[in-house]
Amino acid sequence: MKPSILFVCLGNICRSPLAEAAMKAEAGRLGLDIEIESAGTGGWHVGDPPDRRAQATARRHGVDISGYRGRQVKAEDFRHFTHIVALDADNLANLKRLRPKDGTAALSLLLDHAGRQGQSVADPYYGDDAGFETTWREVSAGAAGLAKELAPTS
Repeated sequence: MKPSILFVCLGNICRSPLAEAAMKAEAGRLGLDIEIESAGTGGWHVGDPPDRRAQATARRHGVDISGYRGRQVKAEDFRHFTHIVALDADNLANLKRLRPKDGTAALSLLLDHAGRQGQSVADPYYGDDAGFETTWREVSAGAAGLAKELAPTS
């Protein structure tokens, strides 16, 4: 089965779109065929583009996320995706509560894949632009670790 990943934060306008972008870049670099999306546990930003600061950060790293649109996690996601990756512990707890009985997706925290077990990706929303660079570094480290785990062994 082809790997598929859904990255999840609260509103789907900062951390999870950056994680989606970092994973798409890493998968492309490694030549991995992976379906990659992002969503939020909350519905406040459904249909909205990512935060302008997230867009600027991704653009500085060679990725255009201006076409991404916020969406909320739905029950079908737990059956469709092989992996649902939370950006923080609160959203992981929410995902565990939302998971239907027939949900098959593996749930994890992104930074667990970077050797930082139990740690949350920094939420840059209420900070300045520099916080988005910190978040980019963290989601990139998580994406690299996760891509390595999913890469076929030779």
